[in-house]
Amino acid sequence: MSTALPPTGPAGRAAWATDPYANALRTGRGPLFLRRSDGWLLPLDVERWCADADAADLSALRRCEGPVIDIGCGPGRLVAALATRGHRALGIDVSEAAVAHTRRLGRTALRRCVFDELPDEGSWGTALLLDGNIGIGGDPGALLRRTAALLAPGGLLVAETSPQDVDEHVRVRLDDGRGPQAPGTHFPWARLGTPALLRYARRHGWRTADQWEADGRPFVALRRDRAARAASQSAESTKSAAVIRSQFPRNLSGDIPLADS
Repeated sequence: MSTALPPTGPAGRAAWATDPYANALRTGRGPLFLRRSDGWLLPLDVERWCADADAADLSALRRCEGPVIDIGCGPGRLVAALATRGHRALGIDVSEAAVAHTRRLGRTALRRCVFDELPDEGSWGTALLLDGNIGIGGDPGALLRRTAALLAPGGLLVAETSPQDVDEHVRVRLDDGRGPQAPGTHFPWARLGTPALLRYARRHGWRTADQWEADGRPFVALRRDRAARAASQSAESTKSAAVIRSQFPRNLSGDIPLADS
């Protein structure tokens, strides 16, 4: 689909705080799905998210440079693995349960949306968008622009893409697959295969640094061209701040100092 959807707002934030997701993280297992309005289900791999980083995860983490921000960190397995490897790492997630789980691992996490104001903007060495998180907000262009604003000049984005050649922008809700339940909050989401992500990346000033597959999971590493970032940083910072002020309620946890892991 080609219709762009707005960045994640209160609906998406509220959806990931609902019982199906929090319960899945609490138990460490699914089933858990993203359900489209036509009934199609996308399985979410809760068991893998709640386990230690696996070989495919480590193939991505080995490519990380400098301090790392994990966007949509979930229960924190990547933040924990990064800290073990000597990186200063911060996880962000809109789910209170996910942030609490990450902190129980002794790691640093904030309950924030990627479009919120974040610590050390413009100085992160690497940003992660794994486990389908390239779909956050349903607008890959907006997410790529925002991620560029978080990174230092020449910084790296490591993203996981869909195994299918897909470029899909939809509205979904969380579903635990256990039969009839109260209608959940719908929010915008996207699924991108590698070809689609590379098209968006070229359009927004990123170049491909690497592509690989591990255990059937495809990954892409993108680097923001220094010249492109320098030209757009001021305008993008202003735009991002306007989005934050106009779309997101300030009812989450306050600023928490980012300590070295």
